[in-house]
Amino acid sequence: MAIDSRADSRRYCLTVFKRRLLFWGFKRPGELAPMLGPLEHRVMEAVWLRGECSVKDVHGDFEDPAAYTTVMTTMDRLYKKGLLARRKLGRAYFYSATASRDELDRSVASGFLEALLGQGSDSAQPVLSRLVDVVGESDRGLLDELDRLVKEKRRRLKRGEPS
Repeated sequence: MAIDSRADSRRYCLTVFKRRLLFWGFKRPGELAPMLGPLEHRVMEAVWLRGECSVKDVHGDFEDPAAYTTVMTTMDRLYKKGLLARRKLGRAYFYSATASRDELDRSVASGFLEALLGQGSDSAQPVLSRLVDVVGESDRGLLDELDRLVKEKRRRLKRGEPS
């Protein structure tokens, strides 16, 4: 029941908390392209809902199913990108997500922010300013939460606590 793994020179690593997730074939964070296509997204949703499952299971979940081989290829690509793990049982592969939906969302957001802040504070300032404006216009409670998080982070940095 060993999980397959692959090494690929094109892989790109994003860090989630203290765990590293490997993403093959993804754009670098500076290239702001969608991380998952529509079918990849549907497949990931099915795998997150089911847990470990086969191509047949996922294919059967779709109301407007794509061809079986298309789902199989999509799951193989998600495996190669590092989003799915797989194990072979008999003639079939069984896939499971390598990260939760929340971990993937955090990785994508983290990669975006790292790319933004990696370009220097001058380029980050307008985006951060706009973020505060949009949050303030749409949800005052969220703006208060953002303020609380910034203050908490400053306290932790002063005490020398790790991020």
